[in-house]
Amino acid sequence: MGAYHCVFPGQIIIEMRWLLCALLLCLSPESVAADTNQTVSIREWTVPFASGRPRDPSVAPDGSVWFVGQNNHYLGRFDPVTERFTKRQLDDNAGPHNLIVGTNGVVWYAGNRLGYIGRYDPVSDILDKINMPDRNASDPHTLVFDHQQQNIWFTVQWGNFVGRLNTQTLKVDLIKVPTPDARPYGIAVGPKGRLWIALLGTNKLASIDPETLVMTEFNLPDPDAGPRRITVTSAGMVYYVDFSLGRLGQLNPANQQVREWPSPSGAGAGPYAMAIDEVDRIWYVETGERPNMLIGFDPAQETYVSRTPVPSGGGSVRHMVYDRPSKTIWFGTDRGTLGRAEILP
Repeated sequence: MGAYHCVFPGQIIIEMRWLLCALLLCLSPESVAADTNQTVSIREWTVPFASGRPRDPSVAPDGSVWFVGQNNHYLGRFDPVTERFTKRQLDDNAGPHNLIVGTNGVVWYAGNRLGYIGRYDPVSDILDKINMPDRNASDPHTLVFDHQQQNIWFTVQWGNFVGRLNTQTLKVDLIKVPTPDARPYGIAVGPKGRLWIALLGTNKLASIDPETLVMTEFNLPDPDAGPRRITVTSAGMVYYVDFSLGRLGQLNPANQQVREWPSPSGAGAGPYAMAIDEVDRIWYVETGERPNMLIGFDPAQETYVSRTPVPSGGGSVRHMVYDRPSKTIWFGTDRGTLGRAEILP
């Protein structure tokens, strides 16, 4: 089924070649590839900052990987070449939830517990804080750049907003989600800059026109659905993971048709972190499984093509990002590790 390689302190390497395991064979023929030659190599490094819950990495222009320490309130940096970790301790208890790094190397992070978005310049070591204009928007959650990096779009889960931060003027616009307690969570930018949001507290997805700021909601067929993360293909097809029901879903914005595939581990799979690669393959992590499983899905074939365990177990992999230059997925785990999954042809 697979081959395990040597294990070093703080570094775990695993390389698996999956044709199809028994769990995948239990799915319907429409959901499962007849065979696959997909290889995924996962390596993890133990983050040396205790109990921080390292999460939500972003790859900088120089190839370094930035991430947040949610529990210990820091911004972390990892150099994959030297394998050295450093951190910038925050001056408050912001509970940073997520960060993104711009093409200029500036780091933006969500001050989730204190109602602000932070801007950190590693060159000058200057840290600025942009407060939310409405005190009800107290928990900025997940950030994403638009295509030009002129604006940062973000969700505010418990405040029930989606926001836009202009990176030049630092002006913040807030859009209230029409459905009460919708819990806007994952967010992604599609073609032409249209925003797509997973509304975890509902059976709905939402989209925003970036010009008019008008939000539209889309109902999913199952009232018990709980969409958590979301991504969009180059053709504009919207994919989401249904954390509540253990499914991968697809929304076609053109006709609002929804299709869903059961996750390989079934209804309790708890699909969470999600990413998309340069050929529009969908990747997500089943967090209901021990160990967590990295799942690959090919929309062109409408089949699962990979299922690989996270060596540390993962605990929960909550967010991940695909880096095109290196063809790798980066993620943090509740086990205190920073992980890299190399996706091979």
